[in-house]
Amino acid sequence: MEILDHIGSVFADFSNPKKRVFFGYLLLTILIALVWLVAVRRASIRAALHEVFDRKVLFSASSLADYKIFVINRVFTMFISPLLVSQLAIATALYYALHDVDFLQRGLFAGTPKGVIIALFTATIFVVDDLTKYLMHRWMHRWPLLWAIHKVHHSAETMTPITVYRVHPLEGVLYGLRAAVAQGTVMASFLFFFGNAVDLHTVLGVNILSFVFHVTGSNLRHSHISIRYWRWLEHLLISPAQHQVHHSIAREHHDKNFGVAFAVWDWMFGSLHLSEQGRKLKFGLKASEAHPSRLLDIYFRPFGDMARYLRRRARRLHERLRPQAARNSAASGRDKPIPAVARTDPG
Repeated sequence: MEILDHIGSVFADFSNPKKRVFFGYLLLTILIALVWLVAVRRASIRAALHEVFDRKVLFSASSLADYKIFVINRVFTMFISPLLVSQLAIATALYYALHDVDFLQRGLFAGTPKGVIIALFTATIFVVDDLTKYLMHRWMHRWPLLWAIHKVHHSAETMTPITVYRVHPLEGVLYGLRAAVAQGTVMASFLFFFGNAVDLHTVLGVNILSFVFHVTGSNLRHSHISIRYWRWLEHLLISPAQHQVHHSIAREHHDKNFGVAFAVWDWMFGSLHLSEQGRKLKFGLKASEAHPSRLLDIYFRPFGDMARYLRRRARRLHERLRPQAARNSAASGRDKPIPAVARTDPG
């Protein structure tokens, strides 16, 4: 019975409405894809079904690796999660820290109507969470140590909704800490300024926007179904096609569309790329960077890449400091007094 409980825990995300791969969201994803293909792309129902359930995608070597990674990472998460700092711990610490700031008034907005507080809290935590995801994602591409682990996700050559779980465990830890800090900070701030008006119902309200995000096809971002939005809307929200552009190997698509839900961050910081109608995209990385399906390579190559990067940095630092050390040594030699030579009187 205990074994069955553990197996159930591994696959619990499929029955959890808070998770993107909740079976209800997956069914809606299939429905949205079929409607798009039939109504917009003018495909027959048979052709649409064949495209959605394309065996070359769902059972490719890359996708089969995704399914294995899902299980491995879920088992890892079960063991590591209790060791990570939680959003509640951060919220509690920050809440009491705010009491020590003299110019801040506790309960300043306590008289705000409950409905307004719930709406504000829901919008704030969703926006802050999405912005920090954008920043973390951008740093993952910019900093070599972080890219060493993030490129595991980009090694996928075909994408399914399970590809969202194709992340190195170290990246999972970093994103977990990000979520704890971002959400814990918002929770502490609202509790401090709105007082007892913030309760469990307020906190649960945040699920509304996440629910909307998932039921409108969040799973299609990692898929082979390229659904585009109107151009003006792709400046505000990331379409599935835009995230597929982010995974494209085309040089002009590199470091574009880091956003998760909102495209405004990419628009503001110059990384926005609108989707392109009719363009066939290719996903993955060069063999010298990552392998799409070898699990040992996926899990252990990042450690080797990070070690090589650190060695290169240490070598460059040593080469930079060596001339300076030589100059300091020469200067020290010039300043050193010449020792007196003992005179010997002739006998």
